[in-house]
Amino acid sequence: MNNITLHKGDLPADLDLGSIIAVDTEAMGLNPVRDALCVVQISSGYGSAHVVQLERTYNCPNLKALLADPAILKIFHFARFDVAMMKKWMGITCTPVWCTKIASKLSRTYTDRHGLKDVTRELVGANMDKSQQSSDWGAEELTDQQLQYAASDVLHLHEIRKGLIAMLEREGRVELAQACFDFLPVRADLDLLGWDETDIFAHS
Repeated sequence: MNNITLHKGDLPADLDLGSIIAVDTEAMGLNPVRDALCVVQISSGYGSAHVVQLERTYNCPNLKALLADPAILKIFHFARFDVAMMKKWMGITCTPVWCTKIASKLSRTYTDRHGLKDVTRELVGANMDKSQQSSDWGAEELTDQQLQYAASDVLHLHEIRKGLIAMLEREGRVELAQACFDFLPVRADLDLLGWDETDIFAHS
């Protein structure tokens, strides 16, 4: 097992994870309005991960402060979902963010495979086991397999971001990507307010 630390309810107040962190969430499903947020996992990029198993009261001031800190960049894969979940269940606006899925779609235009497993395989050379993706994240006790899965979703994001930055620079799309990242909190608000399936920029 990787170096994984499980925290019940919140992060320790004195935990310093640096100015760039990788973040992911696990929930009871994929509907941020209906499905409760259960787990937040974080990595500072040095082969270790912190997994926070949340209580349904979401009384986690240290975690909330970290995720809302404007001085800390948060790397996600498909940040749209995670940012919406945090807004709905934790009551915070998570900024600034950097989304490897958006960056992949803007730079890896030679493929339609932009899932984390595919991006990780190409840019890092690691194979991810996604078998725990649909497991019960609301269980009272998380299994070792669940913890390993949660950690794997954040352990490679720093390295993936570096590779995608190089590709974005080569294609001249860094500023476009940044504009998309900056819009993500608004996109999350639209999702939560019912415009998740509606393209408000479309003509009809």
